[in-house]
Amino acid sequence: MSVEESHGSPRKSRSMRTPMGRVRYFGPAGSGTSDFWRQRITGVAMVLLMAPVIVVVMILLGRNQAGAAQILGSPLIALIMILFIIASAVHMKIGMQVVIEDYVQNEKLKLITIMANNFFSIAVALAAIFAIFKLSSGV
Repeated sequence: MSVEESHGSPRKSRSMRTPMGRVRYFGPAGSGTSDFWRQRITGVAMVLLMAPVIVVVMILLGRNQAGAAQILGSPLIALIMILFIIASAVHMKIGMQVVIEDYVQNEKLKLITIMANNFFSIAVALAAIFAIFKLSSGV
């Protein structure tokens, strides 16, 4: 208790801070800025990787598994595909998390759906990366 409260005085604490200064950094999610920047960075990464991925997909059209394994056996092409998969999965996870945080009102349901979103994004990324590794190794 402050001195004013203990003596029963109804004085209000005066602050030199503006209303914006008092509420700054107290956002509802607490991590909005970092999510915003990660979303933008993964978006730019996907745009930069889009042209090489489209070229690789066009080269793979009409080929059988052996031909695909031969093309994906190149470390550079496999690396480009894996980077695109990682950027896409992170971008998808953040985007869905923002939608869930904005539109799911029940806190327990929000927690469950965010956890499911995280597991789904990781599972999709791992499955796609495993497929690239399997095709590139020729197994």
